[in-house]
Amino acid sequence: MAHAHKHGEQNSKTSASYFWSTYGSAILSGTLLVLGLILQHIIKADFFNGWITVIWYLLAYLPVAFPVLRGALKGLSKGNIFNEFFLMGIATIGAFIIGEYPEGVAVMLFYAVGELFQHNAVQRAKQNIQSLLDVRPQKASVFRAGKWTEIHPKEAVIGDQIQVKVGEQVPLDGILLSEKASLNTAALTGESKPRTIRRSENMLAGSINLESVVELKVTKLFQNSSIARILELVQNASSRKAKTELLIRRLAKVYTPIVVYLALGVWLLPYFFVEQYIWSDWLYRALIFLVISCPCALVVSIPLGYFGGLGAASKNGLLFKGATYLDQLPEVDTIVFDKTGTLTEGMFKVSERVAIGESKIEDWWPLLLAVESRSNHPIAKALQAYPFKGRIPNATVVKEIAGKGLHGNVNEKEVLAGNHKLMNQFQIKVPNEVHHIVDTLVLVAIDNQFVGYVTIADQLKEDAFDTIQQLRNNGIQQVHLLSGDTPAIVQKVGTDLELDSAQGDLLPEDKLEAFEVLRKSTSNKITYVGDGINDAPVLAASDIGIAMGGLGSDVAIETADIIIQTDQPAKIVTGIKIAKATKSIIWQNIGMAFTVKGIVLLLGALGLATMWAAVFADVGVALLAILNAIRLQRMKWT
Repeated sequence: MAHAHKHGEQNSKTSASYFWSTYGSAILSGTLLVLGLILQHIIKADFFNGWITVIWYLLAYLPVAFPVLRGALKGLSKGNIFNEFFLMGIATIGAFIIGEYPEGVAVMLFYAVGELFQHNAVQRAKQNIQSLLDVRPQKASVFRAGKWTEIHPKEAVIGDQIQVKVGEQVPLDGILLSEKASLNTAALTGESKPRTIRRSENMLAGSINLESVVELKVTKLFQNSSIARILELVQNASSRKAKTELLIRRLAKVYTPIVVYLALGVWLLPYFFVEQYIWSDWLYRALIFLVISCPCALVVSIPLGYFGGLGAASKNGLLFKGATYLDQLPEVDTIVFDKTGTLTEGMFKVSERVAIGESKIEDWWPLLLAVESRSNHPIAKALQAYPFKGRIPNATVVKEIAGKGLHGNVNEKEVLAGNHKLMNQFQIKVPNEVHHIVDTLVLVAIDNQFVGYVTIADQLKEDAFDTIQQLRNNGIQQVHLLSGDTPAIVQKVGTDLELDSAQGDLLPEDKLEAFEVLRKSTSNKITYVGDGINDAPVLAASDIGIAMGGLGSDVAIETADIIIQTDQPAKIVTGIKIAKATKSIIWQNIGMAFTVKGIVLLLGALGLATMWAAVFADVGVALLAILNAIRLQRMKWT
């Protein structure tokens, strides 16, 4: 308990230190500024004048100004003079030179708070790629010195004997020593159907053991295992993702030099045109011009627009990991989908029951359920879940034939339920038309006579078809499908949804390769939508990765840039609409900020505006920007 208490204490200390390191300077500056204004203008304290005032406001200025001034100096040393740090620096130092100390502090504080907004929007949502490493199996039960011992998979060597219990993740790649194993490999291949393997076949790390305790012999070290390779692909793909330059920085590159040269003009040009030129008066005007020109309203109005968009998105079940992706989403013209769990439910359901010849479904269905009720296989569970109100008879001598199906006796009738291999084993003739069905089949024979079949399919999500049509209506030109499932099933989904292409039987590295080929076919942005560990490399490599957040794997959610919290693909359309509206409002805010700024700058150059006029102009623009951004929250998106 003492240890837990100490750990909790450490956590609170860490969060407290993070809070003060992030917000401390802004809080300190804001407090000193407010106290200074109270002492100077409300109480009018006698001692608060001369050098005391200068030192007080300098102390208020430095905590928020230091990082900005450091950025300006770094820019100067690299030849990048005209950045927003430089403009903020000379404008606020100018305010101090002409004795407008509170305005100098207020302008820098306003800017610092705007920067914090930007920083937090990204920090809160985006997790470090390093956290993906937690997904790798953390323990392995190995047979050493005559007993089973738990070790970290890194400590295992090739040839070690490993035991994997039901529900556990296979920690290392190896060869199966037990008779058979049923594995959920969805995390690696995206394949929705559990895979049955037999003795001496390969087991991949990251698979989940479904049925009984199994043993395997290690064939690859931890760092070379399948799950480790996928995570390495994710990290490499992430490093290839270009960092989008902040919009304000792009604008500042144009805005800043114009403002600086205009300020110099305000100071020096009148010398040639004014009879009684007093350089200090014109310097005063030039400095006011610079103070007014600070892009405070601009800096605040841009993140406010993004926050409006991010808020509207989260209300509609979408989590954007930073404002950058709101910016980029309207530029997407190609979307690539995973199949299982993304466009389909990721769960087996009975889609069709067909009786052959003179047989009747109501006659053989209870017999089939009787045999299937003795199995825990996911296909058996799908059959058991199908609505049936009748009585299920008792089955006797039910035997599971590995990789083929079930054999049993019900009411003195011999029942076979399984795949084509099972029917071949018992020499039961299956009609030709059944061979061409691509869905997963349960073939049924009673007393050596084929009576019918049941198709088991991973159902398309309700909104899948409408989503594809809506995407095309919203500027998406190409929609593709990449899946680890069997090619025939993937092609059927592609045809049903009218997709541009559909490829199946892809391992994670194949998916990444196929995705890169599709990327080359478009000059605009490309998006990938997936939900499994196997999708993580492609999610990371895409311009914008979108993951299903409800049923998606932790790795996919960590790697993606946008999370669909409701697992509905239709939300992608909503996201595009919100992103387009947000971009529009951002540009409205920018236009408004520049217009108001231009008017006040002109008045400042003519000596008709004070710095307080500039501050009020900024506040007014910021308020209008807030009201404009709030509109995003009130818009209807469906």
